[in-house]
Amino acid sequence: MNITHYLRLSNITIYLVILSAQLSTFAQTSLTLSDAAIQITWKKGNAGYQVNRVSVRKDGKLTYLNFPSGEYTILYSATKPDSVPLLDQVDAHAKTFPEPIYKYIINTWHENLKPVPMNTAGTALHFFPEQGTKSGQEIVFMHQAKQASLQATWKLDTQYPGDLLVSMQLTAQQAGYFSLSTPTLATISEKDLRWGIIPGHLQGISLQDDLVLSYAYGQGIPRRPIVVRDRTATTLAPLFSQKNGLTLAVIPQPGTSRDPWQQDHNTHSDWQLGLSLMNRKGQLTPTAYHPVLGEKGSYLKAGESLTFSFRYSLQASDWYTVYKHAIYDIYHFRDFLSLKQTRQSLTSRIESMHRYVNSDSTSLWRTEQFNGQTIGAQAYLGGVVGSDKDAMKNSDYGAMWMLTTVTGDSLLNKTRLPYARNFKLMQQQSEPGFFQGAAVGQYYLSKSHRFTEEWGPYVEPIGLTYYTMLDMGNILLFEPNDTELKERLRQGAERLLSWQYPDGHWEVAYDRQSEKPRFTELQDLRPTFYGLLVAYRILGDERYLFAARKGADWFIHNATERGNFLGVCGDLRFVPDFATGQSVQALLDLFDITGDNRYKTAALQTARIYTASIYTHPIPTKEIKNVNGTTHQDWEISQVGLSFEHGGSIGSANMHGPIPLASHAGMFIRLFAITQDSLFLDMARAAAWGRDAFVHQPTGVASYYWRTMNAGAGPYPHHAWWQIGWITDYLLSEVSLRSEGKITFPRGFITPKVGPHQTYGFANGKIFGQLTRLYMPDGLIQVDDPQVDYWTATAVQTPRIFVLLLNNDDQAKTSTLKLNSQKILRNGQATIRSVELWDAKGKQIKQLDTSGKWNVSVPAFGLTIAVIDYESNPTNR
Repeated sequence: MNITHYLRLSNITIYLVILSAQLSTFAQTSLTLSDAAIQITWKKGNAGYQVNRVSVRKDGKLTYLNFPSGEYTILYSATKPDSVPLLDQVDAHAKTFPEPIYKYIINTWHENLKPVPMNTAGTALHFFPEQGTKSGQEIVFMHQAKQASLQATWKLDTQYPGDLLVSMQLTAQQAGYFSLSTPTLATISEKDLRWGIIPGHLQGISLQDDLVLSYAYGQGIPRRPIVVRDRTATTLAPLFSQKNGLTLAVIPQPGTSRDPWQQDHNTHSDWQLGLSLMNRKGQLTPTAYHPVLGEKGSYLKAGESLTFSFRYSLQASDWYTVYKHAIYDIYHFRDFLSLKQTRQSLTSRIESMHRYVNSDSTSLWRTEQFNGQTIGAQAYLGGVVGSDKDAMKNSDYGAMWMLTTVTGDSLLNKTRLPYARNFKLMQQQSEPGFFQGAAVGQYYLSKSHRFTEEWGPYVEPIGLTYYTMLDMGNILLFEPNDTELKERLRQGAERLLSWQYPDGHWEVAYDRQSEKPRFTELQDLRPTFYGLLVAYRILGDERYLFAARKGADWFIHNATERGNFLGVCGDLRFVPDFATGQSVQALLDLFDITGDNRYKTAALQTARIYTASIYTHPIPTKEIKNVNGTTHQDWEISQVGLSFEHGGSIGSANMHGPIPLASHAGMFIRLFAITQDSLFLDMARAAAWGRDAFVHQPTGVASYYWRTMNAGAGPYPHHAWWQIGWITDYLLSEVSLRSEGKITFPRGFITPKVGPHQTYGFANGKIFGQLTRLYMPDGLIQVDDPQVDYWTATAVQTPRIFVLLLNNDDQAKTSTLKLNSQKILRNGQATIRSVELWDAKGKQIKQLDTSGKWNVSVPAFGLTIAVIDYESNPTNR
């Protein structure tokens, strides 16, 4: 080889080495992850690795997040963060909120204004990582700071295209308190915002300048980087939807949040995960923090480490699709149903509570004299302003009349209903004046001989709807010839009409003395219009329907479309609650009457928002827990599937957790029938089934709050009526669903005030075309399997009993059914002539003997009907 040729080869070799180095350097300065759904590219600049582009592929087209970032944030404090509320850093409204009378929420609100939730605590270390390498389908970023080093591993989820898995490990270089924030994948401009939500806390279509409205009432997105607690975050998925059709969520890995009952004690209020819709800089982006600065796990010595794993979910879909992805795919909500077992059927609970409400001593039934009338109600030992442990209240009038009717109970008919009716009449002001027709208070104070509202001397239009229109309306379904009640209902309707503004809305309340509006900073974002719909159905006056529609139209525009709602619990100053669920049923009832699809569409939109009032985490397990000396598996005491009374930053769920009172369950079954959206079905069943750990076995009454487990009715004996009402609504809605609408019974009106369940038993229904009426006297039926529920009905035109058997398990069940033939007739005895089993389509599947005791099989999640023909004994004729 000559020297010239040798030098030429050497030069080529050097060139290739240099080129290889340059290509290697280029490869490390541009890093990309992509799958069939998304592509994310980082570019290295002077500041470090920044996200250069985020795109989503749908239908062959690419859509981009407009403001990619990739910035990381670590919160650090050498000492435990300050715990003094930042009253000097908020406006006058937030500083003075709430008024001193609202003792239940003052401390909670001040806790919310401390530096950690206000996101001012510690030092924020913002950076783009210095180093980044890609190996296979993983990218690892590393960064070194004076306080800590960070390693973050990013990879795509091969099971769920569009999901990006991130695991971060922080190692302390200095001792102190640390909190890891999810990196800012991209930010969203205010003008691009279509919807933002932290489920359980707040939601809206825009930013809200008033901190009280956004942070306390959940009406819009706070215009500051508030960090909310996980104890009332129902689904761990803060998210944004953009107007270009993209939705971005951050979903922490299961197990990151608190376990509400750890081993043998209540840990509901442990704060392990913070959620926000802004990063520390106040830019719009879904964000999570773990651990929370100053809380458990946040203190590290030099050399110690902590980790935080989560996922981004970026989809070209609406918020609800991504939200359901978090619920089903990440937190495995549906798996909960396969764990459920029960020791007492829901029907058996109704029978137990029937005995409970019949007893003066257990139900705390009382009668008092007022204005020459004997009024009756149950003692109320909860908080009422002005009460000296003398408050009285009735709850579900529809359930009272329903149970009396379907059981034929003469004791209820003679000793409860007349005095409950008198209570209702005396509760309404009949004298002329500004409040004529209104319910002047839902409670009666026997020592001071007056009716009062829960938390002050005011009268609410929604209270008129509740305690005049709905209660009287439900009574009139059973007593259509009660002319006095009809006149009182008309007075209520006329008062609602007079209080309605031309655009359709009402005030939140009026002061009893001055008659001036109260709570004027709030809008009446509640289903007040429903009272006029009740008046229309009972009285037939078209003016009432017109006004109901006008009120509903205002509600849709101001509440549903904006995601802004108001509650009905005065003791917590009307923070959003189950009234939102009532709004759904109110709109559906208005759709049924008018046929106007706008009301159906708005009902479904509101219902999807209301699902965010129901817990979907942590994932229930079979781990053994000890509760007040009793052993339970974790799933038995799980919050998953339960709704809260009111959540957000100041609702009762902060201290007490959710409530087992599942008023929404029947409505959710009906919503599934309309939409085939399985979330409604699964949430209804998760709430209703297998809740023995919260049920006081001697009475069948469930505790009101999760925190108290199975302490029974406690200070709320009237809750038994609500529980009878919601369970009946749920079971009969399941019957209708499983029979594909071939078994139906007319529904009455929504009950005040705990949710949207409705009453039954006032009119005939149909079972495969046969006219029937609900009929379930005590002791008629026994079923030995607690996972098989039942209801009974009797044919109107022939001597026939239908036993509707519901299997609430994912496996087929064979149970023993016993019929007491002496209970078939209210007066006299009957003889069974023939017995058939029908399937859910009304087809005969088996002929049985006439012994009165049978083994009956019911398919998984199925319905079987026992059809029993009888004849009355000759001595009865």
